[in-house]
Amino acid sequence: MLIRQFEYLVALARERHFARAAVACRVTQPALSAGIRKLESELGVPIVRRGHRFEGFTPEGERVLRWAMRILDERDHLAADVESVREGRIGTLRVGVLPEAAAAFGRAAAEFGARHPRVALSVRTMSAAEIRRGLGAQEGGLDCGTVRTPLEPARSRGPALLYRERPVLVTADSGRFADGSAAEWSELAHAPLCRLLPDPLWPRVAAAVAAATGAEPAVRVEVDSLPELLEHIGRGGGCAVLTHSWLAAGGVTGGLRAVPLAEPAEVGGVGLANADRRPEPLLAADLAAFARSLPLQRDLDAVLTGTGATGGLVPEPRASSPG
Repeated sequence: MLIRQFEYLVALARERHFARAAVACRVTQPALSAGIRKLESELGVPIVRRGHRFEGFTPEGERVLRWAMRILDERDHLAADVESVREGRIGTLRVGVLPEAAAAFGRAAAEFGARHPRVALSVRTMSAAEIRRGLGAQEGGLDCGTVRTPLEPARSRGPALLYRERPVLVTADSGRFADGSAAEWSELAHAPLCRLLPDPLWPRVAAAVAAATGAEPAVRVEVDSLPELLEHIGRGGGCAVLTHSWLAAGGVTGGLRAVPLAEPAEVGGVGLANADRRPEPLLAADLAAFARSLPLQRDLDAVLTGTGATGGLVPEPRASSPG
């Protein structure tokens, strides 16, 4: 059984004519017919309905045809994979990114693109639902996307964990929380909270506040823009609970501080999931492996500890005023 016989079969299915299929395969018609007959003999089933002209495939032939197409597709992916190793990755990679993961993932995308200049990256900020739909689409969907995932996903399946999310309380540096090195969930009982939309973290925030205080959190304002949210807080408009990945791009602006929230606050992690297609997109697997090799967790946590390039978000407690 040879790959060439499968090529004859697929060409015949496409052309629906023995002579045209032979031309497409650059062989004589007798050679093409002989190759298909040999395949029938090896498998022990009739594949083609024969008459004065091509009349289609037998039920067994339809099954053989599907396998032939799958095998030829795998052969093409194998050739592309070997070629990419020899000459560098090449192709287009379509990625969906959660808004709160955009800054953290941006480093992985930039460094992967620099390492593989022949790869065209198409990175779009999308909601979690849009990413799920894109990953499940068989045609024209995403190759991979950032998703929330347990901190210890199954090793053999599931997204590649990139980093753990940590909650922080963003407040004005003149606010009631600015002097502390950490904030407790119980302290948010009557705090005027601002909410960023869309905010998948919010149900956990509300549940943590309610569990610690017995009361639902008080939401003063809801906005759909991070700069607008920070501007509102800076002008004395309350405080907000965010994950620290929101602040990875540039920290907080002057007049604001970000204080870690004390545990328990198990937020979860962000991973990179590949499309639910077979064969698996090879470039997506390469990107996932590369992203996991980067110290994204260290860099994100450095924003909180003050060792990162953007400087720390958590201030040292201020000295009490004399008198």
